[in-house]
Amino acid sequence: MLIKRKSIEAESNYRSGPSAAAPIAPRKPKFAPVTLSELDGVRYLHFGTKWVQGAMRLRKPDWPELEYAQQMMAWMLFHSQPQHVAQLGLGTGALTKFCYRQFKECKVTAVDINPAVIMICESMFKLPPNDERLEVIEMDAMEYVCNSEHHGTLTALQVDLYDATARGPVLDTTEFYQACSDCLKADGVMTINLFGDHPSFAKNMRVLKYVFGTVLCLPEVHDGNVVAIAFKERLKLDFDVLYRRAEEITTQTKLPAKAWVDGLAMSKA
Repeated sequence: MLIKRKSIEAESNYRSGPSAAAPIAPRKPKFAPVTLSELDGVRYLHFGTKWVQGAMRLRKPDWPELEYAQQMMAWMLFHSQPQHVAQLGLGTGALTKFCYRQFKECKVTAVDINPAVIMICESMFKLPPNDERLEVIEMDAMEYVCNSEHHGTLTALQVDLYDATARGPVLDTTEFYQACSDCLKADGVMTINLFGDHPSFAKNMRVLKYVFGTVLCLPEVHDGNVVAIAFKERLKLDFDVLYRRAEEITTQTKLPAKAWVDGLAMSKA
């Protein structure tokens, strides 16, 4: 998905992974093994391959370590006091933890279909327990966004849905993105991690532009990650306002928000 690092168990997983034979009856989905590696004070999450699914600096567990994860917070340029933020695809919980710590009055929801990911986040990535503001749900992301109870409730939606193959988002249909849009409030913003070096990128951009009024992209980082920002309605950007807001964000959080505005300006040009 991002950068490549060999996880501790990757080679044995290749040799002893589950059979590819087709099931004879419906059953629960099978997931690739959740594996870990560490380097220079950073712990990485893998799904049994070299592809990194998330990272945490051990001395700064609530900081979004990877640059693409920082870009996923670019919706902050448009909302300083979010009421409800949701994350589809928990990863190491980097975005979930950051939002939970940063926005004290905000409800934060994270959705992941794999119970092992949730467990490893709690045990190895310092994910806090659920409380009145934080809710981590074991659920298919499609099921979450299609639930009408969630429609019109989100200030921001962060989508980062990859499997072990890292060939593109596992959910990228018109129906999925329409349901994501339905979950946003009228002024809500969605950020989504795409894979710019893969054919799935063009497909995702076509669908996003069909569903959303405005779709912009930040510059590519890592091994092809491109964060897209989608708005329900057509949006005219005021860059003077955005640069002022970026200064506030950097002062408050140390996130490189000016670079996000620079990227939006390039995308809009």
